Amino acid sequence: MPRLLATAVIALVGYVAPVAAQTTEPWQAPTLTITRFDEDWAHLANAEKRAHHWTGKFKYIPISDDIWLSTGIEIRARNENFANNFWGSGPAPDDSYLWLRVMPYADLHVGQFRTFVQPIAAYAIGVRPAASPIDQTRVELLQGFAELDLGAITLRGGRQMISLGTERLVGTRYGPNVPLAFDGVRTIVSLGKAKVNLFAVNPVVPGPGSFDDKTSPTKMLWGAYAVLPGVDLYYLGYRNRVAHFGGVTGREVRHSIGARLNGAKGNLHWNIEGVAQFGHFAGKTIGAWTVGSEAGVKLAKLPLTPDATLRFNVVSGDGRRDDRHLGTFNALFPKGKYFGELSPVGPTNIISANPRVSARLNRTMSASLAAMGYWRYSTADGVYDIPGNLIRAPGNSRARFIGKEAEVTLSWQATAELGLSTSFSLFQPGTFIRETGPAKTIRLIGLEANFRF
Repeated sequence: MPRLLATAVIALVGYVAPVAAQTTEPWQAPTLTITRFDEDWAHLANAEKRAHHWTGKFKYIPISDDIWLSTGIEIRARNENFANNFWGSGPAPDDSYLWLRVMPYADLHVGQFRTFVQPIAAYAIGVRPAASPIDQTRVELLQGFAELDLGAITLRGGRQMISLGTERLVGTRYGPNVPLAFDGVRTIVSLGKAKVNLFAVNPVVPGPGSFDDKTSPTKMLWGAYAVLPGVDLYYLGYRNRVAHFGGVTGREVRHSIGARLNGAKGNLHWNIEGVAQFGHFAGKTIGAWTVGSEAGVKLAKLPLTPDATLRFNVVSGDGRRDDRHLGTFNALFPKGKYFGELSPVGPTNIISANPRVSARLNRTMSASLAAMGYWRYSTADGVYDIPGNLIRAPGNSRARFIGKEAEVTLSWQATAELGLSTSFSLFQPGTFIRETGPAKTIRLIGLEANFRF
């Protein structure tokens, strides 16, 4: 998309982050989710409730006494305009492209049995030098699984997206154009107020053409994730036969043990998570860790009742390259756009501070203003992107400061189904980036329109 046109569109509408419609109408689920299969539309068995909104006839389609179908769709268009991407060192540092994706779904319930199918059509226009499989996968099966509800136990098998906690380690990769799915089995056990997820899955590797996605032959994820009131406890096992660290390729088996405390009281809210990792890689032992924190307060007495939040993260890196120990943290399958709309660095070997203020301008519009600062945790290790690829080797630099960032976003929930938003981000490189290569200020202007029901 030409930059002039993109600028004109920004002036008219702005950027769209996926915004869930927040209403209490009887036709609408409590939250429209990213994973979609988590939505429960069984209450629309009442024909009167289905008649309250035009989507009702799609969300609950009765077939017989114990058989019903739910359908929906997401249509998203996202335009990103970069200047000096990866500080001017990328193959196309100045780029403007358009992501398009359509994700319909059908959810069939037959008594205690259920099947969920969600295809995707994802295309990219203008990505230079060429669109990757994360930009464009054309027509594919994003999700398709069968499920049996046995009351306290739910058994599920097939292809599915998985979102655990705040997606620090296992997420949907929703921000980029092609979300992440897994092939495998999952058991969900409900014990009072506790819910435990048990799973053994392989990530799906997207291909550039239609119907060429495949189950990863090299990576596997297994584990248990328990959600209790105010706390999550989990174990994740991970294997990668062709892992890369410090210029070495080898077999990685990594175990992650974590806990997350989260909640709210009055105007305060918090989310604190810690993870310890151990295992082995190419003959080396693994010892890595992270601690992430988020604390905020809703300033109810101020105009627009803003919410002020501070996020602070510490993620380990490798201390020495010539020993038999690997200290580099592996974030496994984290959420896309990890630190914000512009996220050139990922959650590996990093210390980050992120103050943020958000506010609802009116019933349908919201805005946020954020600042970020990034430092290397270990000066012997480099800087990584979100998938965990090394993008700046440490070289001879002993500097820790990677850079600072500012970002402003504006979102408008135009209707219950249509969200529009805009963002503007700047990343100014710090001493480490300046000492190790190109060091131009990155700029990103983002636009998104998302129609979902």
